[in-house]
Amino acid sequence: MSLRESSSADYFNRANVGAKKSMNDYMLRMTDKIEDPENNDHLLERWEQTVEGFTNLFSSYLDNRHNVVDWDRIRTPGPGTITPLDEVSVVEDLDIKKELASKLVVVKLNGGLGTSMGCVGPKSTIEVRQNQTFLDLIIKQLQYLNKTCDSEIPLILMNSFNTHEDTTTLLERYESMDISIIPFNQSKYPRVNADSLLPTASTPTDDNEHWYPPGHGDFYPSIYNSGVLDKLLAEGKEYIFLSNVDNLAATVNFDIMAHMVDRDADFIMEVTDKTRSDIKGGTLIEYEGKIKLLEVAQVPSKHMQEFKSIKKFKVFNTNNLWIKISAIKEVIESRALNEVEIIRNEKTVNGKKVIQLETAAGAAIQFFNNACAVNVPRSRFLPVKSTSDLFIVQSDIYKLHHGSLYMNELRPFPSVPIVKLGDRFKYVSDYQERIDGHPHILELDQLTISGDVRLGSDVTLAGTVIIVANDGNHIDIPSNSFLENKVVTGNLRVLDH
Repeated sequence: MSLRESSSADYFNRANVGAKKSMNDYMLRMTDKIEDPENNDHLLERWEQTVEGFTNLFSSYLDNRHNVVDWDRIRTPGPGTITPLDEVSVVEDLDIKKELASKLVVVKLNGGLGTSMGCVGPKSTIEVRQNQTFLDLIIKQLQYLNKTCDSEIPLILMNSFNTHEDTTTLLERYESMDISIIPFNQSKYPRVNADSLLPTASTPTDDNEHWYPPGHGDFYPSIYNSGVLDKLLAEGKEYIFLSNVDNLAATVNFDIMAHMVDRDADFIMEVTDKTRSDIKGGTLIEYEGKIKLLEVAQVPSKHMQEFKSIKKFKVFNTNNLWIKISAIKEVIESRALNEVEIIRNEKTVNGKKVIQLETAAGAAIQFFNNACAVNVPRSRFLPVKSTSDLFIVQSDIYKLHHGSLYMNELRPFPSVPIVKLGDRFKYVSDYQERIDGHPHILELDQLTISGDVRLGSDVTLAGTVIIVANDGNHIDIPSNSFLENKVVTGNLRVLDH
């Protein structure tokens, strides 16, 4: 190390020590502002967990924020690390399925809001099919599975402070159903001023705009701190299947679970083949002898195009994760997660630049014994992030069976069409107003709609269809229309007479 490099390192070390002390002192002053702590045991305990978790996260961020991935040391995961699902043994014996089901818990990440689609409240409350929400369909999936396997697989929901209250109210409707639903809250961390590197909040009870849920990587410490993890272990549960609440294709697969047991793996990540639509998805690599998740936020700018290439990085993480429960406890208590990669997320709130420090659930793969992956077909990855995605899952491409979506056997090819709806369809209310019913798209390859466009009922779209109404123009696609490999532009308005 040169003298200049040594001086630079010393400077950053001193700066980090100062920033850590300032943060610790600030958090302690916030603790002193808890009113009547003797009669607020629960609030005080929760806040102490927040202080410990956040200061550890902040400290780790400072220590590693200047580290970058050494691109030349990235390797493709070795043989046997990623197994195609069609090479995994099929579990046909019902007794084996029952045995596996008795050890299983299903966890859904339920911390997100539907605001990006113009909805109020948790994303899980958006109606998806036949007036049923994500949560309705997930519960139907589990009810059917429990009935089939004569089991009692519980549903665990990790909520955020944004979704907790609404979800609690919503769960009342399921109280009479024969399914155990266990909610718990993930951490609530303070947003940090980008200039001062101190929280924007001044007390633990400041408004929600000063706080954020720190990503789904917070699942591990939060389920541990909630007491739910120990409860599951006491009940003899051994495995968790975790996925995003908006991925209706993330259903229990006993073939993958049996594969996990056979390999004595503590962690399995489901990956799927990358397409040009998935260029930002995290991918698995081997780095310094460990299997790791490489996220787009970790990629040096000069290597970004290479990362997005589907030739070098061929799969991406679906966030369908299978995890051994006892291994989570070991990883937490060993403090291994203190070394997990941290994502710096910058935002502007009320005109101020703030930092949110987040982690990803899949990034923990490196800390689990015998961790590996299964390459699953696209049919196990069907997230709804936009109304374009909603358009697809509501279409006749999919059939609904006991809460699960299955591709219609009448679709002539297995791939899902590429659908891009313009800004006028961004919010669910506008989307519903502009599309009368659900078009028939069994033979659709690609659809692009932009501008002031409305679709009538029973419209059939096939091949590649592009409908563009430029500024000042309006296009009505009449009911019962059939469009195949067509470009529609200009003005088109159909009036009743």
